[in-house]
Amino acid sequence: MSPEVIGVAGIVVLILMFLMKVPVGIAMLLVGLIGTTMIRGWDIAFTQLGRTPFDTASSYSLSVIPLFILMGMILSYTGLGRDLYRSVDSWIGHLRGGLAMATIGTASIFSAISGSLNATTATVSKITLPEMAKYNYKPSLSTSCVAAGGTLGILIPPSVILILYGILTREPIGELLIAGILPGIVQMLFFIVAIMIVVRRDPSLAPARSEKAKFMERITSLKTVWPFLLLFLISIGGIYLGVFTPTEAAGVGAIFALIISILSRRLDFEKLKKSFNESVRLTAYIFLILIGATLFSQFLTISRIPVKLTSFVGNLELNQYVILILILLALFILGCFIEGLSLIVLVLPIVYPVITELGFNGVWFGVIMVMAINIGSLTPPLGISVYVIKGVAPDIPVQTIFRGVVPMIIAMVACIALLISFPQIVTILPDLME
Repeated sequence: MSPEVIGVAGIVVLILMFLMKVPVGIAMLLVGLIGTTMIRGWDIAFTQLGRTPFDTASSYSLSVIPLFILMGMILSYTGLGRDLYRSVDSWIGHLRGGLAMATIGTASIFSAISGSLNATTATVSKITLPEMAKYNYKPSLSTSCVAAGGTLGILIPPSVILILYGILTREPIGELLIAGILPGIVQMLFFIVAIMIVVRRDPSLAPARSEKAKFMERITSLKTVWPFLLLFLISIGGIYLGVFTPTEAAGVGAIFALIISILSRRLDFEKLKKSFNESVRLTAYIFLILIGATLFSQFLTISRIPVKLTSFVGNLELNQYVILILILLALFILGCFIEGLSLIVLVLPIVYPVITELGFNGVWFGVIMVMAINIGSLTPPLGISVYVIKGVAPDIPVQTIFRGVVPMIIAMVACIALLISFPQIVTILPDLME
């Protein structure tokens, strides 16, 4: 068999292994090892298997991942998320649909620290769903805004997926993190507009609330927001101003999260142990994926599929935006079946050379790609955000949640269209860093 045929067969086998729930890192490692063996022989394949894990795990740029994860986990276990929700609720909760809007706002702020879709969705759903149920919000609305808000966790920095994108493509990680800020805010506003529209069309989804917080209560509630703003300004602001590298910013953020949690007397030894334990587990999972992705990428390189595909696309007489839309459509379809992290490490070696050949900005595409894959977290059959919520609220039918997120999916597609039409929204802040 030719290298190209072996490469295509490897991709098909990998997708099948994903669908069979084989761990992502293990699946990519096995396909990469066997594929390299078939093309180059056992000697080269096992030489790469011996060298790649150490070369990957010892990379300095990867140290940013466990530090940002630790920062988010410490805050997740301190209960600051509940206070944050009450603060946002005091400002807009009295509006029709205000609790749903407050949920989106809480998720956007919390995700700016957590950087994780699952962590944001799980934490915010535990806090907000009982509150919205108390005020007779329909489950279709309450769960949809939690699911949508959770997707902001992998867009607003520090986004672990954007960091991985930078590592895999060698795009500047600092610029990628900064590039996610404005799109994250725009996406949040699109979600809020979607809530306003559905509530206006069907007021029974969110009954009006009579009580309204007093002005001084609102001002007082802001004291619960300062830890999040401080950490965001220190870590992400430090990267933007050039004070810290991304790794230094992650380290400083983790230390300040620990100090804030201790000073607020919300962190005991048991919570600290859980934070470290969860951070180690998630870091090990990501590192295994990266090692497998590196071996799989090496296999694809020697199969010559990326080169052939880039050459093929370059010879097509199609507008570059038509090709971009086709790529995003393919990512959306694949995202319905494959978890976002797995999908990125699977398609990047193939898609990224095509995108750069077409002349698109690599940082801009990273944000657009994450947003397109994000949609898959809300759609069946995978719908990871939906199933996280189902785990927190088992009494709500999964069909109700999927039906409720339809307006949010429309908002996400509209936001992607806006960022394609006006790429400056993504690139303006990274450009100012130069």
